Amino acid sequence: MLSHRERLHRRRARPALVELHRALSRLKSTLTVMNTGAHPDDEHSGMLAVLRLAYGMRVVIACSTRGEGGQNALGPERGGALGVVRTREMEEAARTLDADVVWLGHGPDDPVHDFGFSKDGRDTLARWGRERIVERLVRAYRAERPDIVIPAFLDVPGQHGHHRAMTQAAEEAVRLAADPHAFPQHLKEGLTPWEVAKFYLPAWSGGGGTYDDELPPPDVTVRVRAPGRDPATGAAHAEIGEWSRSFHATQGMGVWRPEPQTDWPLHLKLAGQGTESDISEGLPARLADLARGLGHATAEQLEAAQAHVDRALDAFPHRERIIEALAAAARHIEIAQARLSREEQQRFGHRLARKRVEIDAALGVAAGIVATVWAEPAALAPGSRGKLHVHLGPRDAASPVEIDLLLPEGISGGTAIHDASVTTFPIAVARAAPIGNAYPPSFSSLLGRPGLRVALRTEIGGRTVTLFAEPEEPVEIVPAHSVTLAPDALIVSTRARPGSRSVRARVDGPAASLALESTNGAAARREGEGFRVDIAPDIAPGRYSLDATVDGAPAYRQTPITYPHIGRARFVSRQNLDMLVVDLLLPQNARVGYVGGGADRVGLWLRRMGLDVTELDETDLRGDLKRFTTIVVGILAFGLRADLAEAVGRLNRWVEEGGHLLTLYHRPGDGWLPERTPPRRLVIGSPSLRWRVTNPAAPVEFLRPRHPLLSRPNAITAQDFTGWDKERGLYFASQWDGAYEPLLAMSDAGEAPLEGALLSASIGRGRHTHTSLVLHHQLDRLVPGAFRLMANLVQPA
Repeated sequence: MLSHRERLHRRRARPALVELHRALSRLKSTLTVMNTGAHPDDEHSGMLAVLRLAYGMRVVIACSTRGEGGQNALGPERGGALGVVRTREMEEAARTLDADVVWLGHGPDDPVHDFGFSKDGRDTLARWGRERIVERLVRAYRAERPDIVIPAFLDVPGQHGHHRAMTQAAEEAVRLAADPHAFPQHLKEGLTPWEVAKFYLPAWSGGGGTYDDELPPPDVTVRVRAPGRDPATGAAHAEIGEWSRSFHATQGMGVWRPEPQTDWPLHLKLAGQGTESDISEGLPARLADLARGLGHATAEQLEAAQAHVDRALDAFPHRERIIEALAAAARHIEIAQARLSREEQQRFGHRLARKRVEIDAALGVAAGIVATVWAEPAALAPGSRGKLHVHLGPRDAASPVEIDLLLPEGISGGTAIHDASVTTFPIAVARAAPIGNAYPPSFSSLLGRPGLRVALRTEIGGRTVTLFAEPEEPVEIVPAHSVTLAPDALIVSTRARPGSRSVRARVDGPAASLALESTNGAAARREGEGFRVDIAPDIAPGRYSLDATVDGAPAYRQTPITYPHIGRARFVSRQNLDMLVVDLLLPQNARVGYVGGGADRVGLWLRRMGLDVTELDETDLRGDLKRFTTIVVGILAFGLRADLAEAVGRLNRWVEEGGHLLTLYHRPGDGWLPERTPPRRLVIGSPSLRWRVTNPAAPVEFLRPRHPLLSRPNAITAQDFTGWDKERGLYFASQWDGAYEPLLAMSDAGEAPLEGALLSASIGRGRHTHTSLVLHHQLDRLVPGAFRLMANLVQPA
């Protein structure tokens, strides 16, 4: 069986000739284009594939959030853990495009994070902090120096507020990046003002199944056209874009289209309004273009460098001729660099420096230098030691390769040990090294992730080149222990005698003592391998937190994350025991079957409430359903489980015979067939922006307050909708059979009330209830009203 490292290496590896073609194609252009967006998967992958692979431009993706507020079609990760997954997905998607990534948001605890859906850009900027996000974009412009900036979406009504906010911020930052008086702290950090030459808007609508742009797109002033297929792979550039998008698997991205897109219309908003024949028109796209206006001797060197680059491109795939031409090109660039004035250095010195790095990378590929780097272990605790291994495969280069460690703060390295083709470095982590999550600030297609890497130095074509390689699995500093409390949250009803609860505790790693702090109304004491929590009979309703400690210091939980498309990662969080004390009654004689798709934890919360719950697998769905009074179908599950889709007929007959089917929200594409999936016709609204309520505090109108689902066993009132997080609901029903009764109405400010959030119908002797309220998220956030409403919704028919 392949090791994890070998699987990762094979997944990333491309045929040698494809790698060589990719490395050479970087040398076609000296331009940088930045695509700005709000979430991982916002990038226009097909267009970026053309700009990078066909035109040779450097591509930078600036993303404001880690996508931590989105959905997860793969597994249970949400919030901060989902942000880790989607960060890795963005890196792998960028790797496919040979693009760089700049993150403007620093994770779920940063003000710039994905807080869920928004319909207004101004509201989003207010929550992020307008000056904060603009300053970070200005910093990105000044550091990455894009010639062209293209926001991913239009700032129009009907578009996601996060998208609108990023487009507003991107345009404002263009003006401020060139202003030497804006954000003077950047100057102290070595950043200088930068003038973006062109700012384009998409000249197409961002509407569709999710959004509904109310205004038409702007006029087309230029088109990015794909010049045939990618020579290295034979694939259409839009197909390569979809290869990249397929790494956004948590969002279900990546679609095969029989007729790939071949052109992308754009609207030039700044730097003129006229039509153009090409996106690079008027810009110094090649080394030879930089020679214009320079002194004869300097211009001559750049023109000679361009001629040698052209020879290298024409020489593909003959490696010796490529090496000879690129080495000569690099020498001419170095001579030109030495002759630049201070003003010329400021204006385009970065282009020449980048070109030298790209030439070194191409020389390394042409010479057959392949480095595989891995750490043992990849997760290191403060005060611990490990090893970093570097394997150099068979190569054409005859010169020896020197290997140096590039060490981040908190990690030190020792003397290398050589064994055949593997070089091993001992590494040590300082005791005071900070523990952090996997939210790197950037990703470089040439340099990899920031953090622990290696530099390879060797002679190729008569010149010394420096190459960079990163570990297959990023090296991270994590706690020495991982504490798991089971359960990690208690649900206590004031209607039952609180008594005491047992909590199991598992500690992975060294720990002399584990403790759980007590709080008002709840006392924790050690018992066996865990704790006994004694709850006072008069404890007041509310939320309580009992913090865990290891040897007197905060306890952490490490949640492992492993998916084939991203490899291994982990999410580190403080470990505590949450307790919700709530006025909660449970339905009598309820026997609940739960069908989850892995996208929510509703079954878990139903059990913690004290209900009789059975998780249904394929065999259960084919068996006798009459043993259940209620069956709950989790969010997205009809699209995630083929066995559930096959069981639709049996489920609907079970409803007719007296069962209560509760379906949680589904998107139109989640295997939801309006005429077949529910017992009676029920259509999910599209585009979804029109059929959701994003304000978590939006007023709720009770259309039928005496309906059994709202009146028993808990009397649901407006109080149960206080303290909600993120939003009220999404993917509301837009049409339904007359058998269904709408029970609630709600809307965002200024919009017509929506009645498709909670529908229920008597079907034969049973009942079907469908809700688009984000109850699963409220349960995770321990919102009291969500537990009371969920108890009502699972009552027998």
